[in-house]
Amino acid sequence: MWLNRLVSLNRLSFGMMPDTVKHAYVVKDREKEGIEAVIRGENLKKEFEFLEVKKKQPKLRYEEIIQEDFPEHLYFKEQTNKKQIVLHHTVSGRGVDGDINWWKQNPQRIATSIIVDWKGNIHQLFSSRYWAHHLGIRAANNRALNMASIGVEIDAWGGLVKYNRKWYPARWDGSKHVANTNVKPIEDIVTYSDGYRGFYGYEKYTDEQIEAVRKLLVYWGDVHNIPLHYNEDMWDLNKKALAGEPGIWSHTSFRQDKSDVHPQPELIEMLKSLK
Repeated sequence: MWLNRLVSLNRLSFGMMPDTVKHAYVVKDREKEGIEAVIRGENLKKEFEFLEVKKKQPKLRYEEIIQEDFPEHLYFKEQTNKKQIVLHHTVSGRGVDGDINWWKQNPQRIATSIIVDWKGNIHQLFSSRYWAHHLGIRAANNRALNMASIGVEIDAWGGLVKYNRKWYPARWDGSKHVANTNVKPIEDIVTYSDGYRGFYGYEKYTDEQIEAVRKLLVYWGDVHNIPLHYNEDMWDLNKKALAGEPGIWSHTSFRQDKSDVHPQPELIEMLKSLK
């Protein structure tokens, strides 16, 4: 509008204001360049600040990892190229001993390389370079996907059922999930108003667990050259995940009948921070 006014003034001046329109365009272009320079400067500042924060984030240290005694015949001790990292949760109470013992009783080599307990302690069963079955997909490429992925379990009950105003771990009664009242009610929960994979409440992953998973993801991304960008669509059955596309995925990306892991806001925030 201001440009049109200058044009009108030039006409009324009977030529006493030569090149007004040209000058106006020059001013406008300079203003645009100035704004763009400011934006570029702000973006560079944000990128610098982001990199500075990443530098300050602690890295995984070998002495943090608790080595578990896990028999070699219960996983495949062969090195394979890794392209994917798959997040799981155990659907069990606090403590990893029960999960490890359960896998020890199963001769089908079902396990994940790592379990993270509720305190954020990292328990390693075998090297991430090796593999075991952890996806359970009914597809021809099930074995190939297991071989090319690293599984990590977060120790948590997962889906909860509300009973008498309290949230309990879910138990399958043969037809539906009901509250397992043999276990104490879960206090640290996250709820989803629209539900997620059949549950409206989940046991919350602890801050310590999320930080431990972050360290693992950064380490694996570096060692195995796995991209760490956040996949917005990882929370539903995903064709890209099933096709073996590199990146971080959830067990829910591969199976419709699974609810691990759930999209806890703090977990998503951590995944987005990796970039």
